[in-house]
Amino acid sequence: MNNAAPTPARTRGRPRGNPPTRESIISAARTLFLERGYQGTTLRAVAGAAGVDSALIAYHFGSKKGLFADVMQFQCANALAVDDVLGGDPSTLPDRLIDAVTDLWEDADFQQLTTQGDEAAEVIREYLERELLARLVEFLGGRDATARATAAVTILGGLIYTRYLNPLPTPAALAPSEARHILTPALRAALAPRPRTATATRAGRRGSPASG
Repeated sequence: MNNAAPTPARTRGRPRGNPPTRESIISAARTLFLERGYQGTTLRAVAGAAGVDSALIAYHFGSKKGLFADVMQFQCANALAVDDVLGGDPSTLPDRLIDAVTDLWEDADFQQLTTQGDEAAEVIREYLERELLARLVEFLGGRDATARATAAVTILGGLIYTRYLNPLPTPAALAPSEARHILTPALRAALAPRPRTATATRAGRRGSPASG
C-alpha cells in the first residue's frame, strides 16, 4: 500500500502574489528612487537590491512607472491614512485632515519623491481623487456629499499647491499648527451639510405625489 502523500496539483495561471516580496521590492525601490532619482533608477537595480528577478517586478508592477506609483501610494497611505483620519471624532475631522496633509508634505523623503517629474504629480492627483475624495464622499453620505467632499479636497489641494508645490511666501512661512488654525474654519464650513434652499424645497414638493 502506498502511503505517500499525493503530489499537489499545479494551479493554472499566474502565481499568487507574495505580499512580503512585493513590500521588499517597494522598500528597495523607494531607497533607490531617493538616492538616484527616477531617471537614474533601473528595474535591474531594484531587482538586485530586493534580491528578486526583474520579471517578478514586471509581474507585480508592470513597469518602472507602475513601481514608482506604488512607492508614492505607499508613502501617501502611510502618512495620510484615510481610515485613521475618518475614524476619529467627527467634530475634529477638519483638524485631522489638515494635520495629515501637512505631516505628509513636511516629510523630507516625500518632498524629494514629489520632485521626480510628471509621474509624481500624476500619482498625487490619483490619490487625492480616488482615495481621499471618494472616501470622503462615502463617509459624509447624503445628497450633498460629493459637493462637500469636493469643497474640502479643493481647500486641501490649495494648501498643497501654495505651501509646497508652488510656494507663496506667506503660506510657506506658516508653521503646520498655524496653517491648521487658519484653515480649519474654512474646511469645517466646506464639510458642513448644505441647507436646503427654498427653490429646492418647492421643486421637491412639486415632484412629490399629490396627497389624497
